[in-house]
Amino acid sequence: MSKYIVIGNWKMNPETLGEAKLLFRKVANITQKLKRTEVVVCPPFPYLSVLQSKSKKFFVGAQDVHSESSGAFTGQVSPTMLKSVGVTYVIIGHSERRALGETDALVNRKIEAALKARMTPIVCIGEADHDSHGKYLSFLTEQIKNCFAGLSRADLSKTIIAYEPIWAIGKNAKGAMDSRMLHETVLYIQKVLSEQYGRAASQKARIIYGGSVDESNAKDLIENGNVIGFLPGRASLSAETFGAIVRAVDSKK
Repeated sequence: MSKYIVIGNWKMNPETLGEAKLLFRKVANITQKLKRTEVVVCPPFPYLSVLQSKSKKFFVGAQDVHSESSGAFTGQVSPTMLKSVGVTYVIIGHSERRALGETDALVNRKIEAALKARMTPIVCIGEADHDSHGKYLSFLTEQIKNCFAGLSRADLSKTIIAYEPIWAIGKNAKGAMDSRMLHETVLYIQKVLSEQYGRAASQKARIIYGGSVDESNAKDLIENGNVIGFLPGRASLSAETFGAIVRAVDSKK
């Protein structure tokens, strides 16, 4: 396991398999010189069986997963299906999925299913609004406790937590989350985790950040934000921008 990680969420992009293959090759080239950083790309489902990597630094992930291994669930994809085509990471509980009605309880079941299939869950958490009175901290507390309910300390160690404040996502939110604010929020996330898993386990939790990360702020956020990597969305669709983010992480002092 590398010390740092950058995960690209392609969302519903690019439009064709040919474009996806080209972007995948460019990202693969970027990873060849990395020393301490793993890279994961999460393409749309139709591309997963085609985009394969044998590198120990470059992996393929999925953008979602169902909580059951099989059954009458039209349009869904199971953990075992993903595992069978080489997927090793899976994003769970992304804000765009939650906006469609995904609950903390469902996120919890999906985490359990991914772990059972020996995949690494990338669990997204984050508040919609950042109020000056700190009410958002209560929201984060409940979200973390609900999503990780019943999961063991060993389960936590096999999971990546992606802090994605919804109010700081998108090109219009650039600069909304600075490194000082991020550092403080990560400390709070660790505090909540420590209440359930103990201080030692909470300090080892792998926490990354997603929210308008690009080549202009990646260095400051990784150096001072108390995270071990990023989950960029839009920025991961440009090999140049994504490469700059990856190199900023890999060069962390």
